[in-house]
Amino acid sequence: MQREHWASHFGFIMAAAGSAIGLGSLWRFPYVAGDNGGGAFVLLYVIFTFCLGVPIFIGELAIGRKGQHSPIFAYEALSKKGSNWRLLGYLNLLTSFVILSFYCVVAGWCLNYALMSLNQFTVGKTPEEIRAVFDAVYASPGLNLFWLLIFILLNVGVVYTGIRKGIEHWSKILTPALLVILIALFIYGTTLPGFGDAVKFIFYPDFSKLTPSVILNSLGMAFFTLSVGMGIIVTYGSYLTPTENLPKTASIVALMTLLVSLIAALMIFPIVFTFNFPPEGGPGLIFQTMPVLFSKLPGSLVISTVFFLLFVFTALTSSISLLEVLVANLMELFSWKRHRAVIISSSAVFLFGIPSALAGSSALFPNWETVYGKNFFDTMNYISASWMTPVAALLTTFFIGFVMKKKETREEFLQGGALRTLFGPWLFIIRYIAPIVVILIILEQGGVVHLGKLLTP
Repeated sequence: MQREHWASHFGFIMAAAGSAIGLGSLWRFPYVAGDNGGGAFVLLYVIFTFCLGVPIFIGELAIGRKGQHSPIFAYEALSKKGSNWRLLGYLNLLTSFVILSFYCVVAGWCLNYALMSLNQFTVGKTPEEIRAVFDAVYASPGLNLFWLLIFILLNVGVVYTGIRKGIEHWSKILTPALLVILIALFIYGTTLPGFGDAVKFIFYPDFSKLTPSVILNSLGMAFFTLSVGMGIIVTYGSYLTPTENLPKTASIVALMTLLVSLIAALMIFPIVFTFNFPPEGGPGLIFQTMPVLFSKLPGSLVISTVFFLLFVFTALTSSISLLEVLVANLMELFSWKRHRAVIISSSAVFLFGIPSALAGSSALFPNWETVYGKNFFDTMNYISASWMTPVAALLTTFFIGFVMKKKETREEFLQGGALRTLFGPWLFIIRYIAPIVVILIILEQGGVVHLGKLLTP
């Protein structure tokens, strides 16, 4: 069976950027930045994105394009016969599955808020009352299950039709549309009284707030927003043509995701500080803040509805990339047709997403938070972003640096016109810098080493 490929460079960029923007930049980055103290976290996030995230992103593209397979078989094809590197593909598969299960719940909130916006739910409410609506949504089991199902069906509709007609077609339309409305809302945010406080919170690092957990979260955030360690980039790389310049492509996607992350933060935190909300808003931060802003604008019904619909669609560009990882692997593992792989994988995601959908109401596993310290939704969110993706990214650096043949790695890196002088530094980062940094951060978080003592006078 001939492997499908992207029809255009622009289509791939929009699909890869859309995967990151909806999943990481717009929803996760602002609230994680708020929960981790702002400036110092953001600074580390930027450093990790370019120094570690981009090199690994390039490597995953190279693995996918060279292997011409989904992750499980790509790792197997590029390693020695009898090795167990296909297990890394299974880790990618599991990570995507876990993330997709709770992310579809978040996207269901977007659908719910789009309908609520049409019903003008903010009319007559104070900012505090608007903010409190999310708590009611979060604690409504029936609502969350309903919108979870609807959003998964939307995913099925897109992924069912394949790469060019499904994922690429919609990404080229929806990703630019969201960027336009984000920039417009950011510009308006600059007029709010809390904009100065927001800039200070985001761009002025307070290193006293740096803890091992904050450092690990910033590393996980860098990988999360670039979608590395999940199998997405390996899968998308397998659909690339030989003419694609991998370093250039990775840099463009990284700049877009970083820009959108910062714009999203500068769109949300002016509202937080203007209305004296706590910056530690958790996963519901964007749903608690944006409706407050919309309620102050003329034509709030249209603006709010359009924003949340576009948020739904950009969430879709993220979720379809995750679902495509599951589908592509199942198609190759069991020689299934696309439609069968889509139906089975989406059904499994729905079933595993039920505990996350019910987490706010404690209708299922009521003692989960007592036992594990976080509810089911937060547990899946934390483990996947702060542990599974960094570990997968770490193993990927070992694979690229020491398992793949250097000749094959060089060929993939240089195809499409990449500068030859970049290959040596990139491979050095992949082999030595990235693994050491990730290992040290993981060991610090695990309490095995205590680097913080070295920095204390």
